[in-house]
Amino acid sequence: MVDRYVVAEDCGRVINPAIVDGQVHGAVAQGIGAALYEEVVYDEAGQILTASLTDFAVPRAADVPSIKTQHLETESPTTVGGFRGMGEGGTIAAPAAIANALADALAPLGADLFELPMTPERLFRLLEKKTKIPKS
Repeated sequence: MVDRYVVAEDCGRVINPAIVDGQVHGAVAQGIGAALYEEVVYDEAGQILTASLTDFAVPRAADVPSIKTQHLETESPTTVGGFRGMGEGGTIAAPAAIANALADALAPLGADLFELPMTPERLFRLLEKKTKIPKS
């Protein structure tokens, strides 16, 4: 579980910080999902096994940590009003940040991280292999 998350976002001129915060928080939640939960799974015959939200894991509110947002305001010289897009920092940076945090935590065990999402089952299997946990 992610304990806290800090994101700096430059969306140009900010008109309503609360809306920007909401967009960024939603994007971070989506990035956390990509890093830890969301995976399309197929069986051996190519049949999708995660076709609905019953089977496809997404982060719940309890899975999303407190998010601190720092607004940067560098007005775009190429748009009317100086606005830029927002939210990309959450969806793009969160999986990489979480993967790096996991890799750093697992480094003393000599465990390498090569795929996302790092689901609880994948993490358990990786730890089992690296620490010789007896199989149940």
